[in-house]
Parts: sequence; structure tokens; C-alpha cells
Amino acid sequence: MAFAQASDSPASEADIASAPSYADSPRVPQLAARLAQQTELDRKWIVSQLGRARFQPEVVRLIIPGKPQQKNWAVYRSHFVNAMRIRAGSDFIQEFSVWLRKAENRFGVPPAIVTGILGVETIYGRTMGNFRVLDALATLSLDFPTTAPTDRSDYFSAQLGDYLLWCHQNDFDAAEVKGSYAGAIGMPQFMPGNILRYALNFDGGSKIDIIDNPADAIGSVGNFLAGHGWQRDEPTHFPLVVPHSIEPGTLERLLEPDIIPSFSARQLQAEGLPLPPHALDYAGKLSVVQLPNADGEPDYILGTDNFYVVTRYNHSALYALAVIELGNAALAASQT
Repeated sequence: MAFAQASDSPASEADIASAPSYADSPRVPQLAARLAQQTELDRKWIVSQLGRARFQPEVVRLIIPGKPQQKNWAVYRSHFVNAMRIRAGSDFIQEFSVWLRKAENRFGVPPAIVTGILGVETIYGRTMGNFRVLDALATLSLDFPTTAPTDRSDYFSAQLGDYLLWCHQNDFDAAEVKGSYAGAIGMPQFMPGNILRYALNFDGGSKIDIIDNPADAIGSVGNFLAGHGWQRDEPTHFPLVVPHSIEPGTLERLLEPDIIPSFSARQLQAEGLPLPPHALDYAGKLSVVQLPNADGEPDYILGTDNFYVVTRYNHSALYALAVIELGNAALAASQT
């Protein structure tokens, strides 16, 4: 979900105003016809909205993956599980505990998990992105970089259609909403398709608002996780110390499924992993998750079905564990 973090560096207002407009692009009518079929919105209205979009070269630059770097869990963790975010998360829990508990009652998702996601994504609404979403999605639909490893223009054009539909349904000005360079929106950084599928009017207000309304953001994150299979009252992971005596081939085989829960506790025990007692009592499948530390010794955990659900938000074990640890730390701080 988190295509972009607070490091977004959007163009200035002057740069945006001087950027090439899509108003006269010969590609717009064909895109508008496709989006009209997708959304059942009026094609002429879609053309008028796309005509307000401007090509943003910074979006093109940012969407291309950078040079691969060694994964380092310790460094990654320090970016998200730190004093500033923990303090902000503690304040968030105390201020919005009613909505966090309501989400837990309805969806089974604990306050710490919702808090961790909102803290990692946007520091509880502080860094939601400053790109015009219309520009970002139009740029990635019509001018997706040919140097990228995979052409994802179809994905972003579908998101553009969902975005225009959401704006139309909620009377948002499509040219005014800001988000990440990839078009992620609001406190939870939902892509438009996920806004349509999972965003909720959680407090009974006049409309769904995940940008300025923490209650709606909380309920929407809970709904997303429940929709991806969150299991009430079940753990996310267990600690694991991999013994040096384990055969390399065995460890390689256990790591092969990555974050997908694939083994029973008894299977892992039979393979020579020393599981903690509470992991042996877990009835579901487990994944053996490796957390690299660059050139140092990696850390390991056992991921449960709920750990896998958190990775549906962002397909990364490091992301999921950072969410979990930030949320737990913020919850502990809120109780002191």
C-alpha cells in the first residue's frame, strides 16, 4: 500500500502550473472511453477531468525502482520504530481509543495493529504526500516510463478510473486531492481501488473521509485487514532462533515459501527448529521468515496467518514487523 513515504519531493506550485497539460493530448479520448466503460461515468466529464491533469516528470522518476540495496532489518526498523513515532502513536491511541476499540470489536483487529499501520504509513496523517493525485495517476497512465522493469500503465489507468469515481461519488475536486507520487491517498495511504472496496464512513459523518477523519481511517484499515482474512484473537508471529546446526539445505527449503504460511508447528519441530511452547500450540500454518541484516547475522521469526494478512498492505516482511513493533510500542507507551 505504501508506494511512497514522507520523502516525496513534489514539484513546486509554479512547476506544476508550467508542466505540460494533458488537455490537448490525442491519447486522452481513448483513455477516457476506457475509463467510462470501467466506471459508468460520463465520458465527456472524464475528458474534462483528464484535461486538468499535468504531466509530472518527478512522478516518472520516482516510480522507477532505485538501485537494489542490501536489506537491513535493524536499519529499516530504526526508521519506523523510533521515539518520535512511538510518542505520536501513544498520543493517537489515547485520543482515538473509542474508534480503535470499535474497530477491534467489529473486525477483530487490535488497536496496536491499526496504530502501527497509520504510524508507518503517514505518522498519523502528518505526511500524506503532496502530489496532485490526478497528475500522478494521469502521468502513470499515459506516460509510464519505458525504462521501468514492467509496464504498469494498465494498473494505474484502472486506479485513475477508481479515483475519478470516488471523487464523483463524494463531491471531491479531482484536481485538489493530494497524495503520494503513485496516487496513494489519506492517512492509511489507500490506492483509489482500495478506497472504493474498503474505506468506511465509520463515525456516521456526511461522507467517507480517510484524509482528515481519523475515525474513518481507523475503520477503513480494520475493514481492509478483515477483508484479507484477519483472524480475531490470533497472534501475528512467534520468536525463532535458528540453530547453527540446522542443515543449510533444510533451512533453504523452509525459507522457500517466504511469507506464505506453509508448515505446521510439528513439521517445523521435526525439521530441527526449536519452537517456543506457545508456537507449538498454534493450530494454523506458519512461515519461517528471515530478516536480513546486511552482512550481519539475520534475524528470524515464525509468521502466522495474521502476519501474512499484514503483508497484504505492503508485501514485505520488514514492513509487517515494523508495523507490529511500532503499534505494540505505542500501545505500551500509552498505558504508562
